[in-house]
Amino acid sequence: MSRTSTTFDFGKPVAYDAAAKRLFHSRARSQLRRLATALGLAPGSYDLRSNPAGIAVSGEITLHTERLYVQASQSAMGNANGILFRTCKGRKDYVGGPNNFASLDLLNRPEELAQRIRERCHV
Repeated sequence: MSRTSTTFDFGKPVAYDAAAKRLFHSRARSQLRRLATALGLAPGSYDLRSNPAGIAVSGEITLHTERLYVQASQSAMGNANGILFRTCKGRKDYVGGPNNFASLDLLNRPEELAQRIRERCHV
């Protein structure tokens, strides 16, 4: 949850709205940092990247470790599949293991998302 204890609507469309996209990226980065903490990742043991992409899409925010890749975006497959996560072999591995998906809403509950990632990816 955010510092104000209100949830952010990660499913609210941000395409064609630059201000909304900036806020989406800012809040997602913040929640992915909280996810890193929930996963027990030490500072410096992961990369956190933001790619705003083009005007017609949300872009993506990525948490990448030596063994885990997590990416949040407003997916064309719907918000129920807005978080992609998978194992990987290093921070240069962009293909990794089998894809797993979770709802964008889980960004508001990083501990729950961390548990799902641990169960599926064994990290």
